[in-house]
Amino acid sequence: MSHHIKIVQPSGILDSSKANQLRRDIGDIVASGVDTVLMDLREVPFMDSSGLGALVSALKTIRAAGGELYICSITDQVKMLFEMTRMDRVFTILSDQEEFKAKFQGVLDEIG
Repeated sequence: MSHHIKIVQPSGILDSSKANQLRRDIGDIVASGVDTVLMDLREVPFMDSSGLGALVSALKTIRAAGGELYICSITDQVKMLFEMTRMDRVFTILSDQEEFKAKFQGVLDEIG
């Protein structure tokens, strides 16, 4: 099975001002044929409910297209938000990009 993989790395506070852009970006990524998205959150120090909503929307968009969303490198604040809202049970959360690459070893020649 061929995977079309994209790594998305938002930065800064993921709040309402960035949430809509993230939704649009994910829609564009899925429309381009990507079926596996890794959302690397290492540069997101804080996320509010709007940011979390954008991630839920991204998950729904990607799954509706038959794809998968993975999240990695979450900060302590984002981890706490995921745990409080029980979203840690909804999302597949990996420690970092290396864990993701190990999972997809051999199919990562087209990460874009």
